[in-house]
Amino acid sequence: MKTPLKGFTGKRISLYVALLLGVMVLMLSLRTCSVPRSVAYSGDRKSGGDTIDVAIEYSPMSVYTYGDTLGGFNFDLMNHVAAQAGYAVKYHPVVSLEKSVAGLEDGMYDILIADVPMTLDFQDRFVYSDPVYLDKQVLVQRKDSLGRVEIVSQLDLARQEVWVVANSPVVSRLKNLSAEIGDTIYVKQDNHYGAEQLLIMTAVGDIPRAVVNEKSARAIADDYPDVDISTAISFTQFQSWIMRKDNVELADSINAVLKRIKQTDYYKALESKYLQ
Repeated sequence: MKTPLKGFTGKRISLYVALLLGVMVLMLSLRTCSVPRSVAYSGDRKSGGDTIDVAIEYSPMSVYTYGDTLGGFNFDLMNHVAAQAGYAVKYHPVVSLEKSVAGLEDGMYDILIADVPMTLDFQDRFVYSDPVYLDKQVLVQRKDSLGRVEIVSQLDLARQEVWVVANSPVVSRLKNLSAEIGDTIYVKQDNHYGAEQLLIMTAVGDIPRAVVNEKSARAIADDYPDVDISTAISFTQFQSWIMRKDNVELADSINAVLKRIKQTDYYKALESKYLQ
């Protein structure tokens, strides 16, 4: 597999250093930020007891550092769910979806919160929470000097290389799309980085294009004016949290609280803050 940092100079190195610093700031913030007393940060160990361990992806929609404030739609919502349900929660910030999915399956985590659409292949492996918001996948590509893009429709992806987060449900979507257009799409899976990093790797020219969730892409793309995210790859899909199939009691409890919260002004305020 291609090593993303190989051959980096100047601008590219500074971008990746900034990303690493962002993750480090997030981890420090989760240790010290003002969140409910039942919520804490845990580095690399299972909590045990009545505490639930939540793997949460570093992304604009999950948990992110907005200036000097820690936030994110999923982070804020999970905190509210924990308060309403009386859970003690420990967060495990993650970047690699592949590793966090493995941690969920191995019992290290009880819940995985990430940019994971509800797809049939993941439904066979996990229990999904009630949908928490709607999103879709978009193609990330660079514009040329005149603002034009190479891919203007899904048909143009024939025999093109597309990068995705490893172990993401997007892989199956692109395989289905390949069958739909009757030609091969060369899907490259990166098992080190998340959606934000893939967008930046596209922006600096390290990879030709990527597929990520639209809401996360829109939160980042304004900082990279040479990037285009206008081409949809999927229809609008439910975005949910995922849990193990042997943890049905937790899933039922989470869903009962989510159903109530989604009818409240608090949820409407979250939508207004993060989704509009």
